[in-house]
Amino acid sequence: MSRKILALLLSASIMAASFVACGSKGAEEAGDAATGAQTETAESDLAYIQDKGTLLVGITDFAPMDYKDDGGEWIGFDADLAKKVAENLGVEVEFVEIDWDNKILELQNKSIDVVWNGMTLTPEVTSAMECTKPYLNNAQVVVVPADLADTVKSPEDAAGLSFAVESGSAGEAAAEENGFDYVAVKSQADAVMEVAAGTSDACIIDLLMAGAMIGEGTSYPDLSHTVELTTEEYGIGCRKGSDLAAYINEQLKALYNDGTIKEIATEYGVQEAVVAW
Repeated sequence: MSRKILALLLSASIMAASFVACGSKGAEEAGDAATGAQTETAESDLAYIQDKGTLLVGITDFAPMDYKDDGGEWIGFDADLAKKVAENLGVEVEFVEIDWDNKILELQNKSIDVVWNGMTLTPEVTSAMECTKPYLNNAQVVVVPADLADTVKSPEDAAGLSFAVESGSAGEAAAEENGFDYVAVKSQADAVMEVAAGTSDACIIDLLMAGAMIGEGTSYPDLSHTVELTTEEYGIGCRKGSDLAAYINEQLKALYNDGTIKEIATEYGVQEAVVAW
């Protein structure tokens, strides 16, 4: 066989191999694109929640956001809003009490679908969750026995007190930032009970909770809130990348515009804290 013929045969062989490889690569890329589209669809939280027919809402016992009425039903500003959103989504709502310190893990494990419980939009929260826009303003406040209130007017005045704070909360972060001596307890309600029982000098809780839980006409008339250590905003947290957060934003905007949010907020005494949409 001549060198010329051999070269022609070799060239034809290379071209054929190249054609097969390109065809294989094209098919592979098409397959990858289809798989990507399927994955994107499969990862839609809205579709996942609608398919199972239940919105699992992670909460703690936190008046006036989420708490039980005399009949054992969960009510509150957040609870009532969550019910509205679930109804519009066409699913049932189920409230799941969680350990607040494990809220991110609960979302990732799909033990819950959303954290909707007066959650402060801290850097830790916004980096680990897909969060809604802020919907309520809040602050972290010092709570002490009423007869000590006049002596605690600044963080410096509170420096020598022993505090109780909810583990994993904005209150705990405020205690750390100010160098306070504190013990971490399961909930804000437990922190208040520590002060009422005299086992802690003070606690740090949400201003909105303080307004509903302590002072005249409440279960703790002998407690008072004094120093505001922080100002902050509440948001609702979903799994990172979830399309549920955008849906909730749309729903809250509509509920704000038709007056529903104002009506619910007034019922629970938080109307002054509502953020305009």
